[in-house]
Amino acid sequence: MPVHEQLLGSTQPVLSISLEPGESVVAETGEFAWMTDSIQMTAGLAGLSDYMATGQAGTVAFASRLPGSILQIEVTPEREYLVHRNGFLAGTPGIEVTGGFHQTLAATHVPAEEFILRRIGGRGRAWVELSGDVVRRELPAGASLRTHPWHVGMSDASVAVQMAKLAAPLSSGQGTTAQHFAVLSGPGVVWLQSMPLLAAPSRRLTTGAMPAHSVPAAEGAAGADALCR
Repeated sequence: MPVHEQLLGSTQPVLSISLEPGESVVAETGEFAWMTDSIQMTAGLAGLSDYMATGQAGTVAFASRLPGSILQIEVTPEREYLVHRNGFLAGTPGIEVTGGFHQTLAATHVPAEEFILRRIGGRGRAWVELSGDVVRRELPAGASLRTHPWHVGMSDASVAVQMAKLAAPLSSGQGTTAQHFAVLSGPGVVWLQSMPLLAAPSRRLTTGAMPAHSVPAAEGAAGADALCR
């Protein structure tokens, strides 16, 4: 669809999308930065809404939460993506956001201690927010990369994700504590973000979010050794 977007600013960019009458994009409910009075927001499933221009052309804008980059991706059934829990910014109709990978890293059940990746599928264009500087790594089949969970920004859905534990002794000398890291295995491309995810407030998309225009999807694998395939 002929949606026209523009990135405003540089350090902490804003995605501004121009819509002709009848055109729409999908984004989180109430998470817009600003929009003209011709844009109508209709709430949908799992915290996603349609933003549609009615009567006349209009503009809706979505702001990044941290300094970084906004990337545009082309999504097809053959090319889906996994993105960190705050990463999905907006998409054209036909884009679906579902659960990809979810694991609690501590026994406290504090949201900040949950490692969540969401799957962006369907067909269309989507925009993703990554924080800090972005490093792109291509992993061939059989190659893997170990990374701190909060630096995982986005990957091709073909990249397998596992969690591993690194046991470290407590400073008091009484026992050990486990620190988690992610193991990303190719084939596929990984986008790493230099600014840790914990620096940003969480968006309101529910864990394992359902497709915006379809029936609920099953939650992704969540075991300690689960793959996100």
